[in-house]
Amino acid sequence: MAKDDTKGISVKKDQNFSEWYSQVVQKADLADIRFGIQGFIVHKPWGFMIIRKIYDYLEKEVELQGHLPYLFPIAVKESDLQREKEHAGFSPEVFWVESAGSKKMEERFALKPTGEAQIYPIYSLWFRSYNELPFRGYQSRISVYRNEMTTRPFLRGREFCFFETHDVFNTHEEAMAQIKDDLRTCEEVIWKKLKIPFEYFKRPDWDKFKGADATYTPDTLMPDGKRNQLASTHDLGTNFAKAYDIQVLGKDEQKHHVYQTCFGPGIWRSMAALIGIHGDDQGLIVPFDMAPIQIVIVPVTFADKKEATEKIITLGEQLATQLQKAGYRVKFDNGPDSPGAKYNHWELHGVPLRIELGPKEVEQQVCSIARRTERKRSQVALADVEKEVKRQANAVDMDIEKRALTYFKNNIRSAENLEDLKKVLREHRGFVKIPYCHMSKQGEACSDKLQKETEGAVVCGTLYPQEEKVKAGQKCVLCSQAAHHLVYVAKTY
Repeated sequence: MAKDDTKGISVKKDQNFSEWYSQVVQKADLADIRFGIQGFIVHKPWGFMIIRKIYDYLEKEVELQGHLPYLFPIAVKESDLQREKEHAGFSPEVFWVESAGSKKMEERFALKPTGEAQIYPIYSLWFRSYNELPFRGYQSRISVYRNEMTTRPFLRGREFCFFETHDVFNTHEEAMAQIKDDLRTCEEVIWKKLKIPFEYFKRPDWDKFKGADATYTPDTLMPDGKRNQLASTHDLGTNFAKAYDIQVLGKDEQKHHVYQTCFGPGIWRSMAALIGIHGDDQGLIVPFDMAPIQIVIVPVTFADKKEATEKIITLGEQLATQLQKAGYRVKFDNGPDSPGAKYNHWELHGVPLRIELGPKEVEQQVCSIARRTERKRSQVALADVEKEVKRQANAVDMDIEKRALTYFKNNIRSAENLEDLKKVLREHRGFVKIPYCHMSKQGEACSDKLQKETEGAVVCGTLYPQEEKVKAGQKCVLCSQAAHHLVYVAKTY
């Protein structure tokens, strides 16, 4: 593929994030939006290889907790979708299959918007005794379908990549322990692997998952100041067990409805955060473990120096083989484009390390190494290259982590009254921590007022598992009644 310098990013991230994001998605070969049906995109190889790594790490983490993989059909019976009263609220968002060819179906079915309505009727057949529990199951590398009116690659779509766990327990205590394990999964994958910082919230009662007793979400901030919900985990209590008749015989030889949790780490949303938070004006930046190509080797050759060129090419090929054998994903870019075009191309794609080999390097038996997160090179002896690559790889991740944390912390502020809240959201955006009256349904009226007064800000929730304490005398920013919670608010996607 030719590398055209004119195809770089033409806008600055901090001046026009929306356009910058769109250009990175397309020019860094993450997705093609020209499929022709709104909300359906083509995942291009570079982007899909990153997404596969996200899946890899999630699968490894949940299997360490005892989750077992399975695969359910894409179809959901209409009658099953309607069985859980609150969850049936998904119905307006689903795509219905009503005919096969010219023949009308006896019972139409939906393309899966999420897994509960198709998985739980089967769970009612699988489990009979408390001895069979706990059960932890998951499905991965699947798509779900929702009729979103506003779509954007990796943020909202009508078809998007999905991962879900569905767990069954004898007691509520076991279910709550699983929710803490879900939080640890977010820490291990979203933070430690993708380097995306977040706060973990308990959502208000009016904004929890349909049919759940409680919902918990890790939320981050995009550079336009909007909240990006990276995942959700739900305490389902016995609500779905009652709707789908999932009962087991207990130790007391009586039938009991089971307790359930479900966990949905957002594959797309994590990808969007990786693009938006880490990227810069040159394009994508990818943590070392996540990168499809971790090291690119670029030969610096000259047409009038044939002998030197041959030595450079030979050395480059040898170095690529050496590093591949050491376990790295390496590309020796010996294509026809200029070294500058190659630098720009691989910077746009976020390759963490670049090794340059020219006549001087060959003569001195050294190579130059540049990392994607800084604008300088360092030289290292070829004999020490593996040790130096390991050091530089760690440095890349440390750079990304430090920048992301600084960015995140600098976008969390506080407000004690409505005017200050509106000013902060207008001038700084991001998360704003405010005193608030109630997280129960009683506080929903203040949430409605918040959205109206701030043109779209929402209550994200209270920190979990350790909620911050309200100071004596603090009043709700919206209704001026006694505040019982400190909540975080932000505009959202």
